[in-house]
Amino acid sequence: MDTTSSLHSTHAVCVVGSINADLSVATEHLPQPGQTVRGGGLVIGSGGKSANQAVAASRLGASVSMVGAVGRDEHGGILRGALEREGIDTSRVQSFSDVATGTALITIDHEGENTIVVSPGANGVLCDRDIEIARETIAQSAVLGLAFEVDDRVLLTAARIAHSSGGRVVLNPSPYRTPHPDLLAMVDLLVLNELELADMVGADLAEQPWEDICRVLFERFGIRRTVVTAGARGAMVLNHADVGPDAHAPVVRIAPITVSAVDTTGCGDAFLGAVLAGLADGRTVVDAAHTAAAVAAYAATRRGTQSSYPTSAELQALLDSLDHDDAAAPAP
Repeated sequence: MDTTSSLHSTHAVCVVGSINADLSVATEHLPQPGQTVRGGGLVIGSGGKSANQAVAASRLGASVSMVGAVGRDEHGGILRGALEREGIDTSRVQSFSDVATGTALITIDHEGENTIVVSPGANGVLCDRDIEIARETIAQSAVLGLAFEVDDRVLLTAARIAHSSGGRVVLNPSPYRTPHPDLLAMVDLLVLNELELADMVGADLAEQPWEDICRVLFERFGIRRTVVTAGARGAMVLNHADVGPDAHAPVVRIAPITVSAVDTTGCGDAFLGAVLAGLADGRTVVDAAHTAAAVAAYAATRRGTQSSYPTSAELQALLDSLDHDDAAAPAP
């Protein structure tokens, strides 16, 4: 669905999902099973896939509300405060006294690659009743962002509210698990990386032409529009034939922006948040994906997750510098 009613006036973007404390350590090489490696200092940051996406969207100027849960502990207070300083409405973030705030343990090597282990904490006890409390907030949002660090019942309840209110539902099936068919039936845009695509359609099919992948996503799952991210190689937008005037071509390549990466943690979330902001601003999926590729590239040049995400002005400065470099380069 490509239009929204006047009901969507309070928050352009609503993100339902995880809020985590990120505990990060940089090391020369990622440890192998059974191996101990020496790391640098411990860095405690704000994270969680959904919270990251909310921050990325807010920094680009979107009006954002967050629906989720934290523990009634030190990390929970820090994370709520961090979201509020970003201008995000946290009135529908629950605080639970009997469970810890979600935590992610992150190691980052010298090339910016990472491993992540997540302890769900409060994210794991967030339930459909908590989402019903946030019904009005979700229903008033033009775009709903969902990811897989919370229970299926949470996702289904939020999607039903948004779908029935005329909002657009954007799903990032990460960390990957098989999506519930009822959830996929309400998804307007699927955003996933190549590994998640292989999990969803099978590794053999994921190597087929993009047109074939687009067809299978529609025939098997009913998905009409998909963005597949490929890190430093950019992204692909796949449009099934009947998605309407916003479809562009069946397959549209989103060119990468080349940067010197120092930390890729949270770059996928930066991409998704930028897509949410673009859609809420009335942009097409292709236009939003072009901006999202630049946002993810910017994030890769800085350490951390939310702290690495650009404002609109910072993003424009990056794009201006790239244009300047192109202009200064000698003709081939």
